[in-house]
Amino acid sequence: MAEEDDAQKTEEPSPKKLQKARDKGNVATSQEIKSWGMLLAASMALFIMAPDIMSGVKQTGATFLQAPHAIDINPEQLRLVFVRVILDLVVILGPFIGILVVAALASNAGQTGFLFAPSKIKPEISKISLIKGIKNKFSVRQMVEFVKGLIKLALVAIVALGLVLPLFGDLKLLPMTNLVFTLQRLHLVVMWLFGGTIAVMTAIAILDFMYQKYNHTKKLRMSKQELKDEHKQSEGDPHIKAQIRKIRTQRARMRMMAAVPEADVVVTNPTHYSVALKYDMEEMSAPVLVAKGMDSLAFRIREVAEENEIPIVENPPLARALYAAVELDEEIPPEHFKAVAEVIGYVMRLRGKMPQALNR
Repeated sequence: MAEEDDAQKTEEPSPKKLQKARDKGNVATSQEIKSWGMLLAASMALFIMAPDIMSGVKQTGATFLQAPHAIDINPEQLRLVFVRVILDLVVILGPFIGILVVAALASNAGQTGFLFAPSKIKPEISKISLIKGIKNKFSVRQMVEFVKGLIKLALVAIVALGLVLPLFGDLKLLPMTNLVFTLQRLHLVVMWLFGGTIAVMTAIAILDFMYQKYNHTKKLRMSKQELKDEHKQSEGDPHIKAQIRKIRTQRARMRMMAAVPEADVVVTNPTHYSVALKYDMEEMSAPVLVAKGMDSLAFRIREVAEENEIPIVENPPLARALYAAVELDEEIPPEHFKAVAEVIGYVMRLRGKMPQALNR
């Protein structure tokens, strides 16, 4: 069943799924990148700091090598000596260890960026299951990692030996040379070892990082149905959206119809359009369109107008023009002032309250 599900997951993961996985701490990381970063940092740190480290260790051990008889074997005194040695080593090796820690953090952040995922460190009872732990130890992934480790060690060993063996050709001559030449020769061997190891680790780290990215993306692949479901969740179910639009339209229509009894006149094209206008010369600079409709809605507007004794004026060109150009609760544009003024003036005369502005 799982194989069938994997076979259906042919689509690349969406940005939303990638972000969701990232929020849970599920990102592509390569342990080889971390190892490479720490090895490179350690090599550079040793190259720069080795003399100081050796000098510090030498000074710390001088007491034990030069005058061991002067050390008090009293338990309390031995404890103090031990604590002092530990503190000295912390001071001597602290910068070197700090560089390794920074390198580990930097190599990890370089792959994933800043990432804070509390769920990754949240304790789970299932993670301490003995049976599950044994299964994980002998899982296919662990076997692959084990084989990969063996191959890595073999490659490093082959390259290192290939670089160093030629330098051992004159090994039998070293006892006959002075100490300075011997140390220089050993230094050269160590540098070649480090250089070869770093070169191999760099190649392995790049390949492993590419593989981890590919494997991570493959695990997060989605089926077409999952993409559709996610799209629905992001954009909203089309059926629900249509239902919401329908409800909004109905409510807007109800509000519009409630405004018809407050109108001063309804302009109609008897068979298709109805437009309700309201004008209060003391409060409005121009008439306002409070309702409009086509066909059945236009007929309903006329019905409400008749029920509330709102004057109805037939003017097909004006009804069509206002319906097309003016939205609800908008003022009539200047190009229609004259025609609308004639209609409202006619209504006002019928009611016996013709405004002077419109009469002129």
